[in-house]
Amino acid sequence: MARTVLFLCTGNYYRSRFAETLFHHLAAEQALDWSATSRGLAIELNGLNFGPVSPHTLQHLRSLGIDCDVQRTPVRCSESDLCQADLVIAVKEAEHRPLLQARHAGWEGRVIYWHIHDVDGTAPDQALSEIQSLVGDLVRQLIADAAGARR
Repeated sequence: MARTVLFLCTGNYYRSRFAETLFHHLAAEQALDWSATSRGLAIELNGLNFGPVSPHTLQHLRSLGIDCDVQRTPVRCSESDLCQADLVIAVKEAEHRPLLQARHAGWEGRVIYWHIHDVDGTAPDQALSEIQSLVGDLVRQLIADAAGARR
């Protein structure tokens, strides 16, 4: 049975959706027995988002040759989402640790944190390139861990 990584951001519209889709693509390429999902910790704060996913996310995925037909609208993170994940990654610690503490107390210390700014702090191409690198590192680590477990 596949294990699951849960990517968290604020609105489940831009950063976490990119990480989720890229992870799926890379995991499939490597026949890695992991899947990904993503959720938002405060989707109500993203009132200016239009459509199911950020155009920046779609554009960057397409530039990588990843076809994506994203229909799902952003989804708020639930306690069940956290419990069902084998690994939880929040894309920006300064932004998401306080949200986890406020909305899912006790989880803030069980999450891996990255440091990827939203569009108000970093240009989308730079932020998505950083996520691309981190997701690539994650996939390589999971492959190494699986190989070590088979020994």
